[in-house]
Amino acid sequence: MKNSELLMQGNDQLQTLELRSQPDSIGAVERMIDQLRDQYEVSEDMYGNMLVALTEAVTNAIYHGNQSDPGKKVHIKYGRVNNSLNFTISDEGRGFDYYNLPDPTAPENLEKECGRGIFLMKHLTDQLIFSENGRVVELHFKLGNN
Repeated sequence: MKNSELLMQGNDQLQTLELRSQPDSIGAVERMIDQLRDQYEVSEDMYGNMLVALTEAVTNAIYHGNQSDPGKKVHIKYGRVNNSLNFTISDEGRGFDYYNLPDPTAPENLEKECGRGIFLMKHLTDQLIFSENGRVVELHFKLGNN
């Protein structure tokens, strides 16, 4: 793992985090969210939303995008931009059709063990954007009341 490159955008710094496609990489995501909570005085509700949405996004990148191949990386670019905390997660997989996902609330899908991650991400973020054939997802969380 490396947490190095700093990028400037406006007055804010965006940082990057590179993870191997292994389950124990989720711990680094949790530590990143803890640091951001303290740095930006994130409310408990937003903290919980960020924790669930980001761990779902990274888990999807590891398992579905990179097929748990430890040679492939998950890249996270994150930081404050204007009045939001923004996260961009990308993997090295083939992507997926994010327009045609099964509805996890449909009766035939309620018993399934997977398929709820994107549903949760949509409901816990202020904005969710997929690009690059589903290999890149952006999660935006508004800070404060503005």
